[in-house]
Amino acid sequence: MFTFIRNWMMPIAMLIGCLFYPWLRHLSPYTPVLIFVMLLLTFCKISPRDLKLERWHFWLLLIQLFGSIGLYLLIAPFHPIVAQGAMVCLLCPTATAAAVITAKLGGNMASVTTYTLLANLGTAVAVPILFPLVEPNADVTFYQAFMVIFSKVFPLLICPFFLAYLLRKFVPSAHQWLLNRNGWAFYLWVLSLTIVTAQVFSSFITDISDWYIAILLGLASLFACGAQFALGKAIGGHYNERISGGQSLGQKNTILAIWMAHTYLNPLASFAPGTYVLWQNIVNSYQLLKKHKNEKRQ
Repeated sequence: MFTFIRNWMMPIAMLIGCLFYPWLRHLSPYTPVLIFVMLLLTFCKISPRDLKLERWHFWLLLIQLFGSIGLYLLIAPFHPIVAQGAMVCLLCPTATAAAVITAKLGGNMASVTTYTLLANLGTAVAVPILFPLVEPNADVTFYQAFMVIFSKVFPLLICPFFLAYLLRKFVPSAHQWLLNRNGWAFYLWVLSLTIVTAQVFSSFITDISDWYIAILLGLASLFACGAQFALGKAIGGHYNERISGGQSLGQKNTILAIWMAHTYLNPLASFAPGTYVLWQNIVNSYQLLKKHKNEKRQ
């Protein structure tokens, strides 16, 4: 039974989030705390010297930035709102928790962390430029949008990283204690996923009225998710970083994406990154299950 729960922990977490969303959604203010502790545990395994820009990082960033524009231009003549949703799913930066899943899958955490920083910086620059062109009514200056995105993402990424570094350098006993409990990071991520799923499901129930558009947005996000995982794995595999490449491009900060769509685009477009939560965690669950099965055979 324990093995079954461990292997299917992420789908179970999403199911619990959907079933108990009226209560769990109220825990959303605590999600940043969970992510902070989770990243602190993860970053204790990384040395600052391990953070290096690789050539594949720039290929992924080009796909993230220009692929989002291309997908918008491709879909916009047929349905502008669906085009906005698809665009956000590509332009959205890598999830702060991507390093945790990467570590669980046996990938390079440091490389994913480096790309996460690069992708978030690229998004902070691109959004204030692109969104006013897509949605002319978006009343936002470049500086305002950059600073809001920066303030929402970078403290959650940088602060736990520097705290881990300071503990490593000045309080090695505390650093070692956290390092010995590194496995807790995954379970904190599962708890965060339960709360995020409840929050997203609650917004679906209350906000969505046009289910035809919702289905189209869900299909667009499914395509974006599959394409990004596949492209990330293909490009990363060329540089012997298949797992890291897939997680870097495919695992997205969907909460940030939902906020961006709600704030700067048509609010309906936020349904696309909302369903992306489901698709990306189905992929992650499948990958973890496959890894467990391969370990059993060995």
